[in-house]
Amino acid sequence: MIEIEPNYQKRNEFKDDDFVCYCFKYTKRDIKNDFIKNNRSLIYEKIAIDKKAGGCNCATENPKGK
Repeated sequence: MIEIEPNYQKRNEFKDDDFVCYCFKYTKRDIKNDFIKNNRSLIYEKIAIDKKAGGCNCATENPKGK
């Protein structure tokens, strides 16, 4: 008997080149490398600061509107 796995991405599973942040164009790989390099996410801090300054455009940039 042949087992066939579904050809769809599991929910909340990101590939390295997938955008985690559409507004600022950060990928999973960017965030992982940032964390490895700095022992914390400076990207996350930058996103938080930019969002507070009104730089977030999730409603138009993210295909899911989030």
